[in-house]
Order: sequence, then structure tokens, then C-alpha cells
Amino acid sequence: MMDRAVPKFATLGCRLNAYETEAMKELSAAAGIEDAVVVNTCAVTAEAVRKARQEIRKLRRENPEARLIVTGCAAQTDPDSFAAMDEVDLVIGNTEKMQPATWTALAASPDFIGETEKVRVDDIMSVTETAGHLIDGFGRHRAYVQVQNGCDHRCTFCIIPFGRGNSRSVPAGVVVEQIRRLVDRGFNEVVLTGVDLTSWGGDLPGRPRLGDLVMRILRLVPDLPRLRISSIDSIEADDNLMLAIATEPRLMPHLHLSLQAGDDMILKRMKRRHLRDDAIRFCEEARRLRPDMTFGADIIAGFPTETEAMFANSLKLVTECDLTWLHVFPYSPRPGTPAARMPQVDGRVTKDRAARLRAAGAAQVRRHLSAQVGRIHDVLMEHPRMGRTAQFAEVAFDSDQPEGAIITAEINGVDGDRLRALRI
Repeated sequence: MMDRAVPKFATLGCRLNAYETEAMKELSAAAGIEDAVVVNTCAVTAEAVRKARQEIRKLRRENPEARLIVTGCAAQTDPDSFAAMDEVDLVIGNTEKMQPATWTALAASPDFIGETEKVRVDDIMSVTETAGHLIDGFGRHRAYVQVQNGCDHRCTFCIIPFGRGNSRSVPAGVVVEQIRRLVDRGFNEVVLTGVDLTSWGGDLPGRPRLGDLVMRILRLVPDLPRLRISSIDSIEADDNLMLAIATEPRLMPHLHLSLQAGDDMILKRMKRRHLRDDAIRFCEEARRLRPDMTFGADIIAGFPTETEAMFANSLKLVTECDLTWLHVFPYSPRPGTPAARMPQVDGRVTKDRAARLRAAGAAQVRRHLSAQVGRIHDVLMEHPRMGRTAQFAEVAFDSDQPEGAIITAEINGVDGDRLRALRI
């Protein structure tokens, strides 16, 4: 039986969605929402949308009497299809889900079910500001701060700009004040997050860059032990960001890169703004400035028109850029995107290529972990017996450590895809 005082939330997709789910929990609690299930969907691939529908059906079976609300990017881009599901009571957009008035209205009118009220989704492209509701982190160890939303680029495979709207930035002063509150509450690590993080500042007076924000945070919040950046577009890395990489030990030596492919023709057909040599050059320069730098990357396997030779260039990029943590996406067509109209690669070939990329990534992880044995690392404890290094490698301990603390440890072994360590 569901606790009437606590709505149930299900999150699919990216870290930003997870952040926004935490905000919705606060908003719904403040409004007094009861007996509700909220599904925060993802639209990055057709598979993500399929999983969202599957989750909705599952949650309806488990909570037959609750109001079921669907939001997120899939709901924003195709609200009518979710509204047509018998399991769904209400569909709200990405803008609406972050507005206190939405949740207050739902609490005041619990009997909202009906066709005329079933969809509450406005034009995301008309939104010019980030959501005003900022949460002070979540969890006990690492806090995520949304500094940007939306995207102005139109990659041919991507539906996300139509779910998130155009790029818009949180002013630097607001970001700094929020991080100060997080540090005061005891958080030892803050992660800057957004949909297209390196576009931060383009809509603000003076058009500051992400590097300016990073340097400002580190200067004005001297008590912040660790600052981490989530996914970036390396071609947009500015001079101050590179300066921070070179000179600021509190900026963590781990960058997740939106690379997507390693073949120039495929990159052009994706409408990306970099070529393979740009990616290699960036990784070489970042590692020259910060020798302990590690990289993750998003790579798509089986993009339309991809030949075996083109795929081989993506596969080689894993070692040429010395990528450690890969997110591999088997391409699946998203209706409404240009790539969906291009000649498609056979699904079996795509699946095989994705497996080969994952195998290459796993080999890189093993190589990285093996090289850490005998080294000393500062580890942020996420759980009593598990933490992460500055390079984001998982570390296991045999005895409990204080959750949220940064402890110094010697790596004494490798256990699968994680390190083992002893506190010193």
C-alpha cells in the first residue's frame, strides 16, 4: 500500500533528469500531493521511449489507485501518444514540471482526470529562462547543480532540443550562491550539469564561457574541495577552461566528452562541429596540461550510412584518445530527425559494432585500473564501503568509512571493474 504522504517517482535517462526528479519531489511535497506516481521520461533514443511506456504500464499495475503523471523529454516531444495510454492520467511538460504552480494546482484539484485536462505541455521553444526552482543537491556525498538547459544545435540524430528547448543559462552569481549553500551543508563535491554545458553563458550579458564560470566558482568558494564537470563538447572548450584544467587541482581530472563518432564523414552527417583530429588534439592537450586526466565519451554505433571502414575509425578513436569510460549507444532512428530518413545500417550489424565498442572500452577500463595499483588516491565516499577517485574510478573498502568524506587510500588491488583500497 502506497504511503499517501509520499508520491512515487521513477526516473529514466540522464543525470539532469535525476536532478529534476529531486526538485519535483520537493515541489510535490511542498504542495501536499498525495497518491501519485510520476514518471520522468527520456527521449534520447526510440528504445528510451519504449522503456518509458514499459515503466508506465508496470507502475500502473503496481499502483492501480494512484494518479499517474508522465513528464520529461518523451512527454514533451510526443505528449498526445502518452495521453492516449489508458494507464496515464496526466502529461506535463518539461517547463511545467519545474513550476511550483503546477504542483499546487494538482494538489488543489486531485480529480483532474479527463480528456480536456490530460495534457499540460507548452511550447518549449518559447522558454527563455532556466527553471527558478533550484535544489540544494541530493544524496549525502555529491551535489549536482544545473547551470544550463536546452540546446541550440541540431545534430541529425537528436530529438533532445525539442524536449529541452533552446540553450539558456543560470547566471554565475546564482550558481555561486547555491554552491556556497551546498558547501555549508557539508557537500565535498559539486558537479556542474546541463544539456549542452559548454554553451553556458551564450545567452547572458557579456557572453561569458564555461571556463569563466569554473574559475569564478573556485575563486569565490574557496572551501569547496572538489568541482566536477559533466559532459562537454570538446570543440567548445574555452581558454579559461583549459587554464582551470592546468592550474586548479580542485577541478577533477575527468571529462566526459560528447564525441559520438570517430569518422569525419559520419561526423559531418551527424552535423557535429568537430572532426576526429579535433577530438584527438583536445585529449592530447588536456592530458599535457593535466597528466592524470581521464576521459569518458559518448559514441554511437551503426549510425546511418556507416561502413565497416567508418566504424573502424570510431573504434580506433578509443585508443587514440585514450578513452576510459565509454557510453555506447546502438543507433536507433528517432522519428522527426533527419538521420531517420538516411539509409539505415542493418540492426544486427549495429548490435555487433556496439558490442565491439563496449569490449574496447572494457579493455581500457582494465588497463586504467591496473595502472592504479600501488598509487595513493583521495577517495570521495559514496557509501560506507564504496567511493570514487578524482578520475571517477570506483573503489571498494573492506571496512566502513564515513559517507561523504574524502579519505586518503592506497590502491592494493583490482576486483572486476572496481579498485580495492586500504585507508591510510
